Amino acid sequence: MNIRHWPIVVRSTGLAVVFAAVAACGEKPESVPELQIQDAAVTAGTRLIGVQSGRCLDVSQNSQTPGQVLHIYDCHGQANQRFLFTPEGELRVFDGAWCVQPASASAGASAAIAACTGAANQKWVRNANGAVVHTASSLCLDVSGQATANSSTVVVWNCNGQTNQQWSLPPDAQPPTVPTGLTLSNVTCNSATLSWSPSTDNEGVAFYDVYHDGQLMKSVSGAVVSTGLTVVPGATWGLYVNARDAAGNVSQGSATLSITPPPCQVDTQAPTIPTGVTATASGTTVTVSWTASTDNLGVTAYAVFRGGVQIATVPGSPPATSFVDSGLSPNTAYSYAVLARDAQGNASARSSAVTVTTGQACSNPVCSVTQVATDTDIPWGLVNLPDGTVLYGRRDAQNIVRLDPVTGVKTSVGTVPNVQSTDGEGGLMGLALSPTFATDRWLYVMHTSPTDNRIVRLRYENGALNTASLQVLLQGIGRNKFHNGGRLRFGPDGKLYASTGDAQNAAYAQDINNLAGKVLRLNADGTIPSDNPFGNYVWSYGHRNPQGLAFDSQGRLWEQEFGNSVMDETNLITKGGNYGWPNCEGTVSQGGSGCATAGYIAPKQTYPTSEGSCSGIAVVRDVLYVACARGSRVYREVISGTSLTNVQQFFVGTYGRLRTVEPTLDGNLWLTTTNQGDKDSIPDNSNEKIFRVVLGQ
Repeated sequence: MNIRHWPIVVRSTGLAVVFAAVAACGEKPESVPELQIQDAAVTAGTRLIGVQSGRCLDVSQNSQTPGQVLHIYDCHGQANQRFLFTPEGELRVFDGAWCVQPASASAGASAAIAACTGAANQKWVRNANGAVVHTASSLCLDVSGQATANSSTVVVWNCNGQTNQQWSLPPDAQPPTVPTGLTLSNVTCNSATLSWSPSTDNEGVAFYDVYHDGQLMKSVSGAVVSTGLTVVPGATWGLYVNARDAAGNVSQGSATLSITPPPCQVDTQAPTIPTGVTATASGTTVTVSWTASTDNLGVTAYAVFRGGVQIATVPGSPPATSFVDSGLSPNTAYSYAVLARDAQGNASARSSAVTVTTGQACSNPVCSVTQVATDTDIPWGLVNLPDGTVLYGRRDAQNIVRLDPVTGVKTSVGTVPNVQSTDGEGGLMGLALSPTFATDRWLYVMHTSPTDNRIVRLRYENGALNTASLQVLLQGIGRNKFHNGGRLRFGPDGKLYASTGDAQNAAYAQDINNLAGKVLRLNADGTIPSDNPFGNYVWSYGHRNPQGLAFDSQGRLWEQEFGNSVMDETNLITKGGNYGWPNCEGTVSQGGSGCATAGYIAPKQTYPTSEGSCSGIAVVRDVLYVACARGSRVYREVISGTSLTNVQQFFVGTYGRLRTVEPTLDGNLWLTTTNQGDKDSIPDNSNEKIFRVVLGQ
């Protein structure tokens, strides 16, 4: 995939987000303004260099008169040589002020500038071979007569692949500066205007990508510093902006700006009380069901109570009318009641309580859940020590804790050097123990540094981290505010596998020479295994933000990956495999030839993002367990051949957002929450829990 063509691809993803948000409000999308930069000091766009002549595409006489023609001229980088391919397919110049169009749709017509109208005759695309094609006529931008001298005329001509029709970009590895000064205006219940101060770049900013909480909302041209957004009433989002140049270099994310739109209409009426509540026991699991409530604007969630204490929230549009309570004690009576809530927090009274008694013994996949510890930071990576204790990393506080699950005693064993968070989801992430830990004491860590993501190892000796022993095994993995990946797992082959996010630059995912958007494989000492498919660290590619890694009894690697706005996916990883991002999200095409592209490997399971945003995975007795954040649940899926079958959901809404699931030494599970502060880098602003889950047979 050619990265210069990629910006046209991502627009479909951004639109999908906007339409999904609007659909949630039940309204049609409205057109929203995108304001152009007026500051002449800001450079938007880059040079287009004629391959045959070595001279730049240029607006003759540096004139902004409508109809002024294009020619080639010695490169100088002034505004009449800065061209910009917008997400809408325009070719703009003079820092986005004017559009390029042919004088007519006939071969030989001169290329000239005109006021931008959005019409079809102003649409262009730059292909992988460097040809700039006029979309409406399918003619190519051409230096007339293959001339190479200054002031040689540029026309549109039948595409022939010759070098006078090829336009290269200047070599450029420097990303733009971080956008600053984000502000909101015109905030309504379902729309807002986001503005920012422009970034700068050595070759000019080509695009700004607008995100909320790691999810791409839209891309706008580098000539824009303000854009309208479609938002959801009452939903709190963290907005930020990245700048991108024509070569595909992406800045780090801006500071986050929070928005919580007001309701579209004031609502003081509570939903009706749920009726028909029943509770049925099967072993140590209870299923609670009820009849849906009604509301003047709509029920958005149910709260489930056990013994008078709320134990779960069941959200949705509309929410489900049942809940499964797992891991209860045998031969015990439990009382359940339910209430309904709407989007503005109005709550019904609780339903009448019903009582049920569990069975004599566990006959269910989940038998019990015990809270082992709490933490004020985000528990992320977690490993079992041979003595039955565990080590876990605190993502934002950047230290590692030893936990004795028998006593609940926690002891900090040290801080990992050179960790820097990202004001998003970076920081201290994956942990793994050496397969020969008993003798070498190596603890492997993946973390974000001030410049990149990296994998290091250091010894855990005498109950503490030996920071003097630290070795950097792999550095230069792309980092950004979100999309850092971060999981580590040793395979049965003794190799270390690592999941890396695309660093919010989707083009990285398809570049096999880039470490971002990949599953990586390295020797325990950090060298490249001789049997890796591309002669580097890359094991598989085409990933957006993979975090979960786990091996089954056959030594096969399973991977869990965050989607953007449509679906998450579970993949069975194969050597050298391409998993499709950004052209394919789960099983939904997002650009190019989409999921039908030859060679793309389809996921084994997908999940709507509202029921997913899944991070960690674990395999116990060839059953895959998937921990989900936004979905607030654990999926249980039986591995059968190369398929995932008998999919069940547990703890839906019981413990909130779930980050990490790991096998215990005795074949059960550790489970950690990620409920507060997991989208910022503030240490100790959380209230998280670590559970031990006992599984049935």
